[in-house]
Amino acid sequence: MHLIVPFAAPLPEEGRAAARTLARPVLAALRDRLIEQARDDGDEWSLSPPHERAFARAVGWAGADGALPFAAAAAARAGIDTGDLAWGRLTPVHWHLGTEQVSLVDPAQLALDEASSRALLEAVRPLFTGDGWLIAWGDAGAWYAAHESLADLPTASLDRVIGRNVDAWLGSDTAARRLRRLQAELQMLLHTHPLNAEREARGLLPVNSVWISGCGRRQPVAAGSEPVVEAGLRAPALAGDWAAWCKAFEALEAGALSELLARVERGGEAQLTLCGERGSVTLGGPPRAGFQRWWQRWGRTELATWMDAL
Repeated sequence: MHLIVPFAAPLPEEGRAAARTLARPVLAALRDRLIEQARDDGDEWSLSPPHERAFARAVGWAGADGALPFAAAAAARAGIDTGDLAWGRLTPVHWHLGTEQVSLVDPAQLALDEASSRALLEAVRPLFTGDGWLIAWGDAGAWYAAHESLADLPTASLDRVIGRNVDAWLGSDTAARRLRRLQAELQMLLHTHPLNAEREARGLLPVNSVWISGCGRRQPVAAGSEPVVEAGLRAPALAGDWAAWCKAFEALEAGALSELLARVERGGEAQLTLCGERGSVTLGGPPRAGFQRWWQRWGRTELATWMDAL
């Protein structure tokens, strides 16, 4: 079993300070019993966050930064025939215009239902199909687009952009500029759409843009290679709610991490990949013997300091 934990190490100092208040005994026990197998060092400006890179490595996907085919995989799971086309995910979003920047609000706050999502997709569909794109509805929060220009298009993961200045994450190459022009047309269309006026009258955020991500052609996943992604820390981390993040980590300790530790203590093999916003570390292998655990603990970096490096 391979467990991937995104957002396991906060990047902001207030998040790190909150994390240091946690004892995390189950995680400490797993670190004592397992061997550090791999480390992925990067920075917080990569288009693909560490947890997406870890998933891609686990299943054997190839692709440059920001060009891992998550969209094609998700489209196939939604029942869409992806064929050999290059796909991207179009997430309906709200861009908030602040005094100094335009930021992307967490799409979960839109509370977009199926009927509204389908209606908005039909409204913007002609912008894409007139330029040779194939558009498909996946669910209320995910539309999918296929076009040859998406084959090697690097895009920032949605997890990089939520709550942040979108300008820092918009590409500047030729393909990205074409996409931005298309996006500008889409924004003008959505601005005047009656459904958005209705949403605002009900106190809901309007859908005024889309975010494209996960571009590329579908790649195979070897049987039994897909890891389990424990996403409970994601929402509070993206919201910067560190009290909620601490509670979510306690739930993680009581749930998935405890189950993984029990597996290890029964003599089973396991892998655990802990991801921050810059890098990740993978622990795994057969469990250590008692003397090995004692020797490993001697002189070892404190858990909080060790996590801060991610």
